[in-house]
Amino acid sequence: MNWSEAVTAYLDEAGQVIGGLAGLADAVARAAETVAEALAGGHRVYLMGNGGSAADAQHIAGELVGRFMVERQAWPVQALSTDTSVLTTIANDYGYEEVFARQVTAVAGPGDVVIGFSTSGTSANILRGFEAARERGARTVGFCGPESAEFAGRCDQVIAVAGSSSPHIQDGHGVLGHILCHLVERILTGGEA
Repeated sequence: MNWSEAVTAYLDEAGQVIGGLAGLADAVARAAETVAEALAGGHRVYLMGNGGSAADAQHIAGELVGRFMVERQAWPVQALSTDTSVLTTIANDYGYEEVFARQVTAVAGPGDVVIGFSTSGTSANILRGFEAARERGARTVGFCGPESAEFAGRCDQVIAVAGSSSPHIQDGHGVLGHILCHLVERILTGGEA
């Protein structure tokens, strides 16, 4: 097999997914405004995801706590997939479906934002995390693949990437996550980014 052809084929398919992201511009802009409004008001942002989506959540948290493009203050943003003792305690005592909901219940409140990543849009622990966020008065933003009705019903804002495989949906989430960070910085620094 010619492996360079496999590389080209992957890039072609990923390019189609990335090319379709322009249709999500309004949704990403609204999500960035929601996040910026929360941070400007002294509230917090929490992110959740499983596997590669956990890595996406941690990546976005890192960009917003550290910096994306411009020197500025650190913002209170936390990925809920990083504390193995908390995750394993909750999973052991309550079940894996509760690993995010239990944390959201502990830390989120009115004015906060909870962002979830699920390429399938059916991850039970993400859906439960969104339910807990709503119960606590937090706003919710969901990144998913082709939108499922259940996922849309649990999120205030949905950013659904049209892709046929988890890797390509995650490619889209990575690009849109960077755009979200870029917009939040521009909004909160007066357009300097």
